[in-house]
Amino acid sequence: MSGGLRMWQDMEKERETLQAWKERVGQELDQVVAFWMEHSHDQEHGGFFTCLGRDGQVYDDLKYVWLQARQVWMYCRLYRKLERFRHPELLDSAKAGGEFLLRYARVAPPGKKCAFVLTRDGRPVKVQRTIFSECFYTMAMNELWRVTGEVRYQSEAVEMMDQIVHWVREDPSGLGRPQLPGAPASESMAVPMMLLSLVEQLGEADEELAGNYAELGDWCAQRVLQHVQRDGRAVLENVSEDGKELSGCLGRHQNPGHALEAGWFLLRHATRKGDPELRAHVIDKFLLLPFHSGWDPDHGGLFYFQDADGLCPTQLEWAMKLWWPHSEAMIAFLMGYSDSGDPALLHLFYLVAEYTFRQFRDPEFGEWFGYLSREGKVALTIKGGPFKGCFHVPRCLAMCEEMLGALLSRLASAPAPGAPSPPAVPDRKGAE
Repeated sequence: MSGGLRMWQDMEKERETLQAWKERVGQELDQVVAFWMEHSHDQEHGGFFTCLGRDGQVYDDLKYVWLQARQVWMYCRLYRKLERFRHPELLDSAKAGGEFLLRYARVAPPGKKCAFVLTRDGRPVKVQRTIFSECFYTMAMNELWRVTGEVRYQSEAVEMMDQIVHWVREDPSGLGRPQLPGAPASESMAVPMMLLSLVEQLGEADEELAGNYAELGDWCAQRVLQHVQRDGRAVLENVSEDGKELSGCLGRHQNPGHALEAGWFLLRHATRKGDPELRAHVIDKFLLLPFHSGWDPDHGGLFYFQDADGLCPTQLEWAMKLWWPHSEAMIAFLMGYSDSGDPALLHLFYLVAEYTFRQFRDPEFGEWFGYLSREGKVALTIKGGPFKGCFHVPRCLAMCEEMLGALLSRLASAPAPGAPSPPAVPDRKGAE
């Protein structure tokens, strides 16, 4: 067999596998969105129910602000990015969710602090001393502006973004978290990660805002990168404010799924910067390293938490397999392959995706289970709750469908074996 024929056969096999996964992912996305469209909409008070049992039955009518905002963002993103979701019901539901947030999310307007939990009719129940409700509120408002063109949503997003940056970089007192003398001055990777995601969200196709947030994006990326510790052998969830390892369980704490999610955030940043060296570093430290340390060699799947010294983690759920780390891993490995062409990353995407589809999806009622035992058995039958809503699963599926489509287009435009290669085109700095 000639080398050219073998190359053609390999390309054809890769095309067939990518096409099969694109169809599988797309069908699953349709079923997941249908589950939330059918079961989660509160027609009386607005917003969404997220505490849903296996069959979609509402078991609690509390509304979690970050999940309300995530669902608004997800509906808008689907409406904007995928033609088959461009129907009025989805947009109207997103707008209704956005209006619910505008009316009720903030605890004491004009103050910006958002509740964490609301009653069904919008009365505040609980506040967290973090930035995450506000971050997802910002994402929702920006995405609503993109699909409706209504400037009030964008004004709300930019104003909240300014407040978040003030809390993170200047004065956190507005969050209500007391500075206790015995508490270490630590930084969770979640904070710069989340801000980096907001920089991308607000800067998309907006040169002015992208320029305004360029320095912030670089700052966030550097803060995330300093979580690579122990001479590059571990990604730690918490470090000191000056980028050093902390003592005790807090310092040894690892979250493989979070590292993988940070990885694809950083890959997008590297693409915007046109920085192939950063891309290679991120693939090595935030994709491959967390996977090889975090993948369960006995039962498959990613451990939820780990201890960097191999000690027993103190969290009761440390060995469980949760839906969202596997969703993030699918995105990260497919993006890593799309950016680098390294077939090892495509192999890891297939490995994680096969495990995820086999263990988490519910073919009977739709959507995915969120919480499995270490052995991969369903531990909680709920489809939604305080932490799981209409976000990680559909975001993963939509992004993977998009990337798989782009890879297939790339293969279709590849020259036939033996044909002369076109001249190389330099990377466009900042191209997506």
